[in-house]
Amino acid sequence: MPANVSLSQWFRQGEQASYVRATKSPGQIVGMLEVARPAGDTPLPPLSDLILFQDQLGGSRVSGNSGGGHFNVISEQGAFFLGAPNFAHSIHVERNHLLRSLAFPLSNWQTVLDEASEGQLSVERLSLYKGFFHSPTIRSAFKNLWVLADEEGAPSRLLVRAAGCEILAEICRLSGAPFAPVNGGLAPWAQRRCVEMMRVRLSEDISLDELAAEAKLSPFHFARMFKQSVGVPPRVYLTQLRMEKACELLRLTELSMNEIALEVGYSSGQVLARTFIKYQRRSPSEYRRLVRV
Repeated sequence: MPANVSLSQWFRQGEQASYVRATKSPGQIVGMLEVARPAGDTPLPPLSDLILFQDQLGGSRVSGNSGGGHFNVISEQGAFFLGAPNFAHSIHVERNHLLRSLAFPLSNWQTVLDEASEGQLSVERLSLYKGFFHSPTIRSAFKNLWVLADEEGAPSRLLVRAAGCEILAEICRLSGAPFAPVNGGLAPWAQRRCVEMMRVRLSEDISLDELAAEAKLSPFHFARMFKQSVGVPPRVYLTQLRMEKACELLRLTELSMNEIALEVGYSSGQVLARTFIKYQRRSPSEYRRLVRV
């Protein structure tokens, strides 16, 4: 197998493709798959990704080695398994199973892992490779990513990068890395510049890396400090700004739903409507009628 093959690439090859039920891979930041596989051996060749699997069914005996030595467990619904990069996994599952996976290409995420563990853990030394584990933090972040992929088609680069930072930080914490709380938020000048950047570029798929560079911070530290300063993660704040602008355009213009969607960074009126209903508890059309009475 060629070097640097990702999980998504491997599953698109040969008989593996028939097991894939959903693919949600925004660019090359992460890869997300849903895979339904029969009972039996489910080996994985050495891949270039750090892979997080979530068991959607539970109740099956799972045994093998995913990078941390042999394990033999009864999985639980919603439990996570972590697979080491560049390691030939040998896994046996006794029942048909349904998995969702989140794959992190190390080329994009090594710096985040180093910062989250303060340089004290290598990817080979993570303790979560042996059996399953639970994490409410990871479950929430992964669920949000998946839901937003359903709603928006491809989650924004900002969301994906921020969620990835949160998940990898929790993986490092659970593996025993020192994890200090955030000491203070953004400097006032950095907060002002980043918020203004979001406002000016509402229609664009702005990235966490771009915002972090504006604040002269790494993406990992920026995401944590922004939340400390503003009270919500950058992606949530950007969505709030987009909803404010959408309300303004619905109130003051005759633009169509598709035109408003493009103005505020969504691919279609349908995507705008799903997000608008979640935040405003009414559709854009209903909102427009109410504010124009």
